Formats: sequence, structure tokens, C-alpha cells
Amino acid sequence: MQRSDRGDVLGVNVSAITIDDAIATIERWISEGRREYVCVTGVHGVMECRRDPLLRRIHNEAGMVTPDGIPLVYFLRLIGKKRTQRVYGPDLMREMTTVSGRRGYRQFYYGGDVGVAEKLKERLVASVPGLQVAGTFCPPFREMTPAEDRAVVDAINAARPHIVWVGLSTPKQERWMADHLGRIDVPVMIGVGAGFDFLAGTKRQAPKWMQRHALEWLFRLYSEPRRLWRRYAYIVPGFAFLAVAELLRRTVRSRTSGLKAASREYH
Repeated sequence: MQRSDRGDVLGVNVSAITIDDAIATIERWISEGRREYVCVTGVHGVMECRRDPLLRRIHNEAGMVTPDGIPLVYFLRLIGKKRTQRVYGPDLMREMTTVSGRRGYRQFYYGGDVGVAEKLKERLVASVPGLQVAGTFCPPFREMTPAEDRAVVDAINAARPHIVWVGLSTPKQERWMADHLGRIDVPVMIGVGAGFDFLAGTKRQAPKWMQRHALEWLFRLYSEPRRLWRRYAYIVPGFAFLAVAELLRRTVRSRTSGLKAASREYH
């Protein structure tokens, strides 16, 4: 998959892919010894990118930007990317972990609350035959010093993983991956946010029917109202308004272009 296989979602170039495409791309990067990072992005990520030009550039320079939410999938299909499917962070992590057990790809878990990465390791190693976890690290909530950061980079490089999974939430994890691209000797870094908690069993996921109907945000808001209410108060209505406006603009532009073409043919 090339970076051109994307659709513009309010300024963020999101990969128009399926989960099989994503896994095939990651495996190719590993076989080629590439240095790439993956942004797993939903409505929250797109809206944050609109407020932060640097974050938008980080997304647009990523090796892959998966459509993590159903609204992004609908938007991409409406602009012509018909085969797009949701590539949800926890699902991608589950599938790639199973593949890693068969292929021998070594994992490193960076992020999560205290103890979550270790619990994630225990659960996945117990459930996926052959899975190799090269290491885990839970960063402090404060900003690390340059010396501490170098020590972590050295530790990851010494562990020689094929995949570094990053669970820091958006936009912190995207900034971390972009900042460490080229410093960490790994084919791929993948930011999965709450995927650590879901797969470790420390947080509940929304029921499948809510995921299918773009209501996962409502489940998460109900689960963590104090932390998330400010986020969703502007994200959900803001994205809906901007997405509808953009789709109408594209429709008008397409019809105008068609009328101009028809007029030229007539004359």
C-alpha cells in the first residue's frame, strides 16, 4: 500500500484500506526492514489535527493512517473509496499479535498506566502460541529528561523488536512515534491508545452493535464521563457539521464541473 491510497478527511489523509491490507503492509515493512509508524485515527484524531498543524503533518507523513472509526469509513466511502473498512486499533493489535505468534515477530509494549503493559504481556503470551514479547515500559506521567529518553531508546533497540506498540492516547502517542522515528531501530511503531487497556482487560470495550453503529464514543463517555465529556462535547457535533459541509461542497463542485464539461461539448 502506498501513501497515495488515501482519502482526504477534513485535511487528514486517511488510508482507504481493510484490516487485511494493514497487516500485509506491516508484514512487508518488517520483511524490508523499513522504519515506519502507524496512526490509528478516528474522529478525535481528525479534529485534533484541525487544531494542531504539526499533528496533522505527523499524520500525513505516517506510513499508514487507519480509519479507526465508522464515521471515517462512511466518509471515505462517500468520496469514492468504496472498499474501505474499519481498521480498529484493538482489532489490528489482536490480528497482528496472532500473526506475530506464527511468524516470530517480537513485540515491545510502550505506554499504559502502571502495570498495564505487563498485564497485557501476560494475557497475550498466555493466549497466543509462540508470541515473543521483547519488553515493556511504562513511561512516567511527567515529561522524561533527555537522558531518560535515551535510556529507553537504548533499551528498546537492545531488545530488537519488530513492532513497538504505543499506548499513550492521542495526540501524545503520535508525537512520540514521529519524534522517535529513525532513533528506534524497529520496522514499525503502532499507536493504539486504549488498546492496551482493552486487551489487558483493565477497561471494557463497547458492545459490537455500538461499534457497528458509530456509537462507541457514547459508551466510552458513559464509562469515563469526567475524563471524556469535554472531548466529546465538541468532537462529535463538530465533526458531523464539518463532514456534512465538506460532502456538500464536493457535490456542488462535482456538479459544477459536470455542467461546465457539458457546456464545452455543446459549443
